[in-house]
Amino acid sequence: MTLWTAAAAAAATGGRTMVDWAATGVSIDTRTLQPGDLFVALTAARDGHEFAAQALEKGAAAALVSRMPDGVPDTAPLLLVDDVQTGLEALGRAGRARCDARVVAVTGSVGKTSTKEMLLTMLGPQGHTHASVASYNNHWGVPLTLARMPQDTEYAVIEIGMNHPGEIAPLAGMARPHVAMITTVAPAHLAAFENVEAIAREKAAVFEGLDADGIAIINGDLDTTPILLEAAGKRAQLVFGESANCDYRADSITLTPDTAVVQAIVGTQAHLFKVRAPGKHFALNALGALAVVDAMGADVARACLDLAEWSAVAGRGARETIYVDRNDKTKTLTLIDDAYNANPASTAAALAVLTEANVSPDTRAASPRRIAILGDMKELGPIEAQMHADLAQLPAVTAIDSVFCVGPLMRHLFRALPAEKQGLWAESSSDMIMVLGDKFQPGDVVLVKGSLSMGMARIVDALRKMGHAAPQNNE
Repeated sequence: MTLWTAAAAAAATGGRTMVDWAATGVSIDTRTLQPGDLFVALTAARDGHEFAAQALEKGAAAALVSRMPDGVPDTAPLLLVDDVQTGLEALGRAGRARCDARVVAVTGSVGKTSTKEMLLTMLGPQGHTHASVASYNNHWGVPLTLARMPQDTEYAVIEIGMNHPGEIAPLAGMARPHVAMITTVAPAHLAAFENVEAIAREKAAVFEGLDADGIAIINGDLDTTPILLEAAGKRAQLVFGESANCDYRADSITLTPDTAVVQAIVGTQAHLFKVRAPGKHFALNALGALAVVDAMGADVARACLDLAEWSAVAGRGARETIYVDRNDKTKTLTLIDDAYNANPASTAAALAVLTEANVSPDTRAASPRRIAILGDMKELGPIEAQMHADLAQLPAVTAIDSVFCVGPLMRHLFRALPAEKQGLWAESSSDMIMVLGDKFQPGDVVLVKGSLSMGMARIVDALRKMGHAAPQNNE
């Protein structure tokens, strides 16, 4: 199906094209580009113009560029604009304007991507649903998501993130959501913000993109909830959480090693739902997602049933079984892959999940253990050292057998831990891989978590290679 014609893309961007073409998708990366995509030559670590010729060779329908790329003939299908980033933004706004979908914007310090995926699972069976890919939530991710949105989309889920003040409002204005949800507000990116209250005000800027009749979905259990409610102003509001005054209230949350079951109260009506991921944070984000479903005009009861199909994804709490011995299927360890990112709130939530995990005793080994491998939490500002050390005081740490620490900041945690809980400390993920060796035994449950720049995914891969990953059951 055609997504953009040359004429429509030129009209949207104010660009010039000398050759007629039709694109079925939009791509910024030649590694994942599909034939028929419009290649957008963004400048990031490398100048995308350097890859335009390769993109066209791989079957791109055209390339969005600000100058003639090297190695490309004059007759090539190009959309020439003054600035590629500005052109992508214009394409995103045009994609949003031509579509009648009900749109939700999701932001928050923790849980944006997981909540987006929950909404995709719940709304998908009820209508043609379009959502952000991975964590495409920044200045290029949001317009790219909107530019990729098919015109016949019925529901759209747009993830919006930030690292610095002033980033959310323009993205929300571009998405123009009917519903906006804030999952939570926590100490993240404190290097760029004075305090958590300032983070709350930046997150609340997502409401600026709402129409006057838009609906704000707000976590009611936060110290900063009053800031969010005030920012929402006179717009309609749905509040979720465990507090008595929440519109969507968790009456009970039952955690098992593999699931979270929630009994929710909406007015006088009860809803029961399950998510296939343990952890209170997943349960509460799912509750907020149900409030979104309601605000989007979709069927909440059906969404509760479909939510059971969602499970955590790689890097964000996904679990897998690793065979320690390829020839003995009884000798396994459990890997919890939460390596994509970290801040104090998400790390505390991940450690709490670890404490709930089942360990499987193996009669031929010592007692199995719960082990955390934690990497530095970045962008926390002047008190970053203390925030790392403070993790040692979390109640969950008392139920964890050993903590391995990666990075100079995590050394503060390592020193604050009781000696019996100190595993190993290493400067980098690569260094940690070199010393992990045979530190694990059958029955262990191992959590890996840290900020993206710490490369904790390399440790996840190393653990897989130390054993043999079992086939995953996605039923």
